[in-house]
Amino acid sequence: MVFSGPIMLANLLQTSYQLVDSLWVGNLLGADALGAVAVSGTIIFTVLSFIIGLNNAALTILSQQKGQKNKDGLKRYLNAFVVLLSVMAISLGLIGFIFAESFLRLLGTPEEILHLSTSYLQINFLGMLFLFGYNFISTVLRSLGDSKTPLRFVTIAVLLNLVLDPIFISTFDMGVEGAAYATIISQGFAFVYGIVYVLRKKLAPFTIPTLPSWQEIRLILHLGIPSGLQMSVISAGSAAIMSVVTSFGPLVVGGYGAAQRLDSIIMIPAHALATAVGSMAGQNIGIKNWERVGKIAKYGVLYNFAVMTLIGLLVVLFAEHAVRLFIQEEEAVEFGATYLRIIALCYPFLGINFILNGVVRAAGAMYAVLILNVISFWVLRYPLTFLFSSLFGDMGIAIGMGVSFIISSVFAFAYFKFGKWREKVLFRQQKNE
Repeated sequence: MVFSGPIMLANLLQTSYQLVDSLWVGNLLGADALGAVAVSGTIIFTVLSFIIGLNNAALTILSQQKGQKNKDGLKRYLNAFVVLLSVMAISLGLIGFIFAESFLRLLGTPEEILHLSTSYLQINFLGMLFLFGYNFISTVLRSLGDSKTPLRFVTIAVLLNLVLDPIFISTFDMGVEGAAYATIISQGFAFVYGIVYVLRKKLAPFTIPTLPSWQEIRLILHLGIPSGLQMSVISAGSAAIMSVVTSFGPLVVGGYGAAQRLDSIIMIPAHALATAVGSMAGQNIGIKNWERVGKIAKYGVLYNFAVMTLIGLLVVLFAEHAVRLFIQEEEAVEFGATYLRIIALCYPFLGINFILNGVVRAAGAMYAVLILNVISFWVLRYPLTFLFSSLFGDMGIAIGMGVSFIISSVFAFAYFKFGKWREKVLFRQQKNE
């Protein structure tokens, strides 16, 4: 709990980027503008998900190197990640900027919000290197057991964004584009500050980037490709669900956008526990302390279930008031509040997926987690959402998603209990170092 606490707060602050944008955009510009931000956010996550997956691979590799106390290996793999992430971030940023409108049309984005969505999406792609740069620094520090320092970087970025948002949106009269510019400027400042701070304090063995060896590249890709595909499966599944949502019109899209912003806050404790569990499990897996790995997983699941059940009850009570923070149109508010009330008590089951898959991922069994995510999103969540929305209208979206959370947690537990993830070995070639 001590280790996950700062991660939880950092994730809360991180989420406030989009939350602050949504509050300003929804209240000042209306449901159409909020829908534009929501649809754009789905695309950003989809296109950049492969790099997020590499961050997960970094947590696995670096935490195990830390557990083995292999300083040379830690330095070499850190350098390799810096080089690969930089190249991929720049490349995906350019691709996303060029094809932004095409991506949005694939989702069936309503014409009324297409222009707003495209502008917001393109600007965010321009700042992609900043976003993933300072998030990678945070991942590195957490893999080494430091969950407090990343709070400093996120806090600076969020406070700056909080100040710049109303200036760019209202004072400069830039609308949705102003919210996007405020975000990337804040992230850029946090990225530069993070690099300088870590180097001065010598918190991680960063060096001047050099060309990585094939051995390092091979292991990173061996874990990073399936890990990136995991995130692609998740984000593409979210995009597919968004295509179901958009079929009900802009007001439902706006209500769903508000609910998703609240979702991102609600799930912060589960995400934070999963990150803490992954880092702690990785270091213990590195020294084959399986008894402690089991305890970490057990208490992670128990804490998750208790916390997420309590949060679910609060959501049931205050859903409508929470949605009204973002939008005022009655039809959009009604959909958003009903969606949250239906899905609220299914949150603990989604958290179980995060925790158990995090432990399995920490062992390096990336392909197993990839298969579990394919089952979760493409065998369960999207088909069930499509089916129930066909039967019950827009309310079927929440029913289908909630049922999928419950069923997918059973699959996650079954693999954790009976799968062969404990047999995974990553560093055979370094036994003599």
